[in-house]
Amino acid sequence: MTATANDPDRLSVIYDGECPFCAAFVKLYALRKNIGEIELIDARTRPDLVRELRAQGMEINEGMAVIWQRHYYHGANAMHLLSILGADRGFFGRLNKFLFCNRNAAALVYPVLATGRRVALSLLGRKMIPHR
Repeated sequence: MTATANDPDRLSVIYDGECPFCAAFVKLYALRKNIGEIELIDARTRPDLVRELRAQGMEINEGMAVIWQRHYYHGANAMHLLSILGADRGFFGRLNKFLFCNRNAAALVYPVLATGRRVALSLLGRKMIPHR
């Protein structure tokens, strides 16, 4: 278990720093959160953490991961948690709540976003997060 998972008061978001959508989302989220400390982790800089997530069945290329209160969340579940914890002020906050606050809606919307990430990375000439 990582040191990140040992601090239950810290919300850790593991995302693809080379994906423009992922990077923008986590920066906006960090500004609008309703909880304490947040740690934004670019998965490309932490291959050890990526290996740990993959060993638990969480493929980082298929979705971001969140660690909070010693629990791991991935993909649509991670976005659902973030929508619950995030502020609902402003356009971004309301949109996030609308799309992801309902677990079933999150499960439908998230694969579309993951596909958009893959397309964006391809168009930008960037590779997926490697298996090391």
